[in-house]
Amino acid sequence: MEKKIGIIGAMSVEVDTLKSVLKPMPDKESPSVTQAGGMNFYEGLLNGVPVVVVRSGVGKVNAALCAQRLILQFGVTHIVNTGIAGAMASGLGVLDFVCGTDALYHDMDATGFGYKITQIPQMEVSDFPADKKMMDAASLAFKRLKEAEGHKMIFGRIASGDQFISDAEVKARIKENCAPACVEMEGAAIAHAAHVSGIPFLIIRCMSDMADDCGESTYCFNEENAASLSATLVKEILTEI
Repeated sequence: MEKKIGIIGAMSVEVDTLKSVLKPMPDKESPSVTQAGGMNFYEGLLNGVPVVVVRSGVGKVNAALCAQRLILQFGVTHIVNTGIAGAMASGLGVLDFVCGTDALYHDMDATGFGYKITQIPQMEVSDFPADKKMMDAASLAFKRLKEAEGHKMIFGRIASGDQFISDAEVKARIKENCAPACVEMEGAAIAHAAHVSGIPFLIIRCMSDMADDCGESTYCFNEENAASLSATLVKEILTEI
């Protein structure tokens, strides 16, 4: 089966770079656009690879709906989630990268029913593992990415929740419960949808802030640069998948 990569970003700034360089499929005059589920799905070629690029909207439900539609309606064989995040791991700075090894929900709390924090009731898996081959592709692509010079990429857990983290106490609690490399709002939901459908996935995040008390101002300042860097890395990864 020919690969077809679904690329999801939550916000316009996270997918605009990719849409701007999207080329038409060989039998088309321009990239095609399909409106479905309140989203616009852009189909074409990136670095010669068939892709579907889409802005999901912010939050877990939007992300999961988007991923499932990519799988069922557009028949993608792989999913890549690109975007920004708040740094959690020690030594990780603004405009550094995280390649997700796994993803979970930091705001899943059914402890009142005897489950562990982050554990999804009645599911065998609550911590969704990324595809090893796609992680290897990310490593190779990052090493040759000129735009990433002066920055680093680490491999680690992604923690997702419907909350922008800009409070030191909340950050400390998430670190204690989840030990993530970074925190954001969509990755685990995309991982969840991909996992139950048997679709390999990868989450790439560029740090826009430190998920702390200075988060809002730092985030606003670095959002565009971080999103653009993440998208640029995703373009390079496509040829390695």
